[in-house]
Amino acid sequence: MFTSDRLTARLWEHTDAERAYDLYSRREVARWLGAAPRAVESPAEVPAMIDRWRGRSADPRYGVWALERRDTGVVVGSVLLLPLPDEDGTGNGEIEVGWHLHPDSWGHGYATEAGTAALAKGFADGLTEIHAVVRPGNAPSAAVCHRLGMTHLGRTTRWYGAELDAFLATRP
Repeated sequence: MFTSDRLTARLWEHTDAERAYDLYSRREVARWLGAAPRAVESPAEVPAMIDRWRGRSADPRYGVWALERRDTGVVVGSVLLLPLPDEDGTGNGEIEVGWHLHPDSWGHGYATEAGTAALAKGFADGLTEIHAVVRPGNAPSAAVCHRLGMTHLGRTTRWYGAELDAFLATRP
């Protein structure tokens, strides 16, 4: 899909299921995700999750991609570019960038590197604006947004039916 100096964003594969479970079953990760944060409870949930991500990646402009270290092949997490759903779940064409990293990959600059590459991909594909949404209290993700040069727009309940800090990047 796309690469950066140290990372490759690619489709999630069913062979990644063990790593996906290890990532998304962790409360310290799941607490920041989605409208109703919930850790994956069973490895049996993961194949359907991977199928959903692959389905959301059918349009090559958008997706939820595995984020793999180029030197080791270890999946460090996910990076995404997806349409944002409004409160009614439909959306109006606004696109979100995001990242979900395994705790063993925190603190290495992977989120900033993946976010930079995802923004570049989105802008190269013709987007003029890309949003990020961060749960209040998630200071590390807010810091990534700032490192990406995104503008903090304040708090909103517009997306996902939850109070979120909104950030915006515009095409250079």
